[in-house]
Amino acid sequence: MTLNVIEKLNTISEVMTDLINFVQTDKDVEPDFQEYLKTIGVKELTPAQSQAVCMPYIFERNINSKNILEIFLEKTKKATKYARTIIKGLTSSVSSIFEVKKILKNGFELYNLVNEKTYSVISLVKMTHFRGIGVGQYVIARIFEFEEEYYLLEISNILAPSQKDDAMRYAIAKIIQAPELVYKDNSQKQKEIEKQVKKLYKKFTECFEAEEIITTNKLADDIMGIFNDYAENNKKPTKEEISSKIQELDEYKFFNVEEFNNSYENFLENSLGGFSSHKETYDVGIIFDEELGLSAVPFYKTFCKIFEAKDYMKVENYDKCVEHFLLTDGISANLIRRVAQKYPKFMKIINKIYSTDMTLEELLEKYKPQYLKEKIYSSTTVLYQSNTFSRTLGYIEDEENKPKFDATTVGRNEPCPCGSGKKYKKCCMMAYS
Repeated sequence: MTLNVIEKLNTISEVMTDLINFVQTDKDVEPDFQEYLKTIGVKELTPAQSQAVCMPYIFERNINSKNILEIFLEKTKKATKYARTIIKGLTSSVSSIFEVKKILKNGFELYNLVNEKTYSVISLVKMTHFRGIGVGQYVIARIFEFEEEYYLLEISNILAPSQKDDAMRYAIAKIIQAPELVYKDNSQKQKEIEKQVKKLYKKFTECFEAEEIITTNKLADDIMGIFNDYAENNKKPTKEEISSKIQELDEYKFFNVEEFNNSYENFLENSLGGFSSHKETYDVGIIFDEELGLSAVPFYKTFCKIFEAKDYMKVENYDKCVEHFLLTDGISANLIRRVAQKYPKFMKIINKIYSTDMTLEELLEKYKPQYLKEKIYSSTTVLYQSNTFSRTLGYIEDEENKPKFDATTVGRNEPCPCGSGKKYKKCCMMAYS
C-alpha cells in the first residue's frame, strides 16, 4: 500500500510527536535530556517550546555512542514499517543553510550552500506559517528524505539577501565543524573529493618524500604554500627549501591557544590568517592521510612525545593533550591509529591515564565512533573542493568597497592588489575566476 500526500504528512508528524514524547519520558533518555536543558538554560519546557528545543537534542545528542533515533528504534518494538522508514530518513537528515530559490505551492526550492545541491522540499505545515520568507533570503533549516521526496522539518533562522556574507560564513563554519556535510547526500561531490585526495596524496609524497611534516605554527603556512605551489605547477622544492621551513621546539607542551576559540564573527578571518598569525608558538603536524586527505594538526608532535618520552608525565599538560586528541571531532580515528602504530606503549599509557583496560579498537569505538561509521574527509581537503569557500574569499570585505583592478594584468604569484598580503592566486584570483 502506498501512502497519499496527506497520509505521508500525518505519518511524519506522528513520528515527530512520538520522538518528542520519547525524550521527555524514557527512563534512560529523560535524565540526559534534563541535563541538556540545563546546559542551554531552559528551566522549564513549555509546550510552545517543545519542538524548537527537542529538535536539536534529537538530532545532535548521543548517549553511550548511540544517537537518540537509534535508541528510539531499539525501544519502540511496535513501530510500523513506515515509521521505521521515516526514522531511517531522519537519521540521514540534512541540517544546513539554504538560499531560497523558489516559493512552491506546498514548499520551497532551496539551494544548499554547503553541499551545493538544490532541493524541492515539502512543508509539514501550511505555507502561511512561512509568510514573509521570500526568494533570495537564506534559511537555516533541516530537511530529510522519505520515499524519494524531501520534507522540511524546521526553519530555525532567516537571513536577508543583504546578509549573504553572513550566510557564507555560516556555511564555512558548518564545513569546518563537519566536513562530511559537503558530500553528504551529494554523491557527485564525494566522487570529486575522492579523486582529489588520490591526486593530492601522490603530489604530497612526491613533494616531501613523506606522509607527514612537523614544524611550528610560525612555519606551517609556508610548508602548506610549498605544497600548494608544487600541486599547482609541479615546481618541486629543494631539500634545503623544505628543511628551512622545519623547526624543532626546545620544549613540547600542550596549552590553550586563544585563536582557536574564535567567535562566529571573526573565525573566518582568523582561519584565513593562518597559523603564523597566532601569538603563541607551538608544533603543527602537516599530515596527508591516504584515505582522508590533508590535515594540519596543532600539537601533533606534543601528542607523540607523550608516548615516546621515558616519563610521559614530564610532558606539560599531557592529560589535557590526550583529552584534546580524543575529544576533538576534527581529529580522526586514522590519526589516532597512526600514533598507536608508531608507539608500542600507546595503549598502555592511555589505560594508565584513564585507569582503564581498553584495546585500541575499544578506545576508537568510545571516542571516535563517527569515523568508524562513515568516511569523514579532513576539513582542509573538503575546503579545496568547496565552491562556497572559494567564493567567500571575495566576501570578507564589502564587495562595493573593495578596490577594483584589471585582473588580467596581475601575475598569479604576485601580491594581491587588494592589499591582503597574500599571493593573488590564493586571494582575489579565486573570486575573479
